[in-house]
Amino acid sequence: MLESCRWILLGAWCVLFGLISAGFVRADDPGLPGIELKPTDRILVLAPHPDDEVLGCGGIIQQALHLNLPVRVVFLTNGDNNQWSFLIYRKHPVIFSGAAESMGRVRQAEAVAAAGALGLGAQQLTFLGYPDFGTMSIWYTHWNDRPPFRSFLTRTAAVPYKNVFRPGAPYKGEEILRDLDRILQDFQPTKLFVSHPADHNGDHLAFYLFSRVALWETGMENTVEVYPYLIHHKGWPKSHGYKPRLALSPPEVFNEEIRWFSSPLSSDAIDRKYAALKKHRSQYQSSARYLLSFVRANELFGDFSPIRFSAKVGSSDVYRPDSPDTRQGQPMPEELTDVERAAFVGVEWRYVSLEKDRLVLSFALSKPLAQGVGASIYIFGYRKDRSFGAMPKVHIKLGVSRYTVYDQTKKLPSDSIEVERKASDLIVKVPWALLGDPQKILTSARTYLGSVPLDWVSWRTVEILP
Repeated sequence: MLESCRWILLGAWCVLFGLISAGFVRADDPGLPGIELKPTDRILVLAPHPDDEVLGCGGIIQQALHLNLPVRVVFLTNGDNNQWSFLIYRKHPVIFSGAAESMGRVRQAEAVAAAGALGLGAQQLTFLGYPDFGTMSIWYTHWNDRPPFRSFLTRTAAVPYKNVFRPGAPYKGEEILRDLDRILQDFQPTKLFVSHPADHNGDHLAFYLFSRVALWETGMENTVEVYPYLIHHKGWPKSHGYKPRLALSPPEVFNEEIRWFSSPLSSDAIDRKYAALKKHRSQYQSSARYLLSFVRANELFGDFSPIRFSAKVGSSDVYRPDSPDTRQGQPMPEELTDVERAAFVGVEWRYVSLEKDRLVLSFALSKPLAQGVGASIYIFGYRKDRSFGAMPKVHIKLGVSRYTVYDQTKKLPSDSIEVERKASDLIVKVPWALLGDPQKILTSARTYLGSVPLDWVSWRTVEILP
């Protein structure tokens, strides 16, 4: 009997090994829950740049089309500020504003071609035309009575393209929200796929943040399932290049903080995703090996859960991240120079809490701030009865020994908040009234050397429950 069992197990192993070798079963399948698309679903994909829709959601789009579900793809920017890819594509640097706009139109045409390879029609695509490499600056400081952002390359302060959602829209935060609010209300999605709050690209961060606020403003946050996809993160994916039989696994640093979902792709879907990606010629010619890292046997989606506190008098809730200290051993951004690596100061969450009428944020720095190295903490509040553009957008800027408090670019009294430094620990206490008595907040922190970003913590949502 024992000998028979051994032969059965050996036979089963041989079959499994054969399936793995043939690519039908993956030895490294992440084993994550899947995403079920239902007959009543309406799929909205938000892409920061042309190519992100294929990288993050090429398989999901195909699956939705196969089920005859309504699908719409919205592009935040036309990707008109990627000078390296333009240099490869045009064989000379793109300097003049007209040339940058021309490349924006090239990337828009590439997106239409890529959509066709996936099975989408041009009428299912929406281009907003906001400034590539500028939407995070809009998020930080271009609201309400502040002037519009001006693009470095296109030299414009408003959407310059004609065949977009709203030509001439000023480069301001409330204008982006206006567009997203209208799209959400018109399309009424049930599932929304958007760039990730842990992404290292500013436009990717911005689209997530703007979409979160738009969901709050339209009252759709509880009716739309949100699935962020990650593209840019240091040291990830671990293996670059075209490896369609391999599964994409989440960055280990987020294993405890994010509930991930994996959506498998058939071999035909992988082939179509590969073909669609090559339609983005300007990007493929300059970064094929990296882009092909996302043509895998699955696509990944996941988000941080909101941090929720009670608004009851006397409550003293504290949130501490589930993950242990994983900062040690994490790779620095590859693009840093030796000088920047020597000055590097890492930052991570310690805890978030409420103390009576104050929000308390605590961060750990890998070492104290040194000359030339700064840190910034951002706290943006939201209330249903007040426009988000008019709400305070608090920015706390810290140096070696001093700090300055701003609302966008308006300087506030330094004694309006309290800052404690204990070795490499940083604690900031901000009165709830200074934030506009919000019902929700979005918050993050980063370190930098001059204008060079060093490290940052993911944007998190804090909700105050009645």
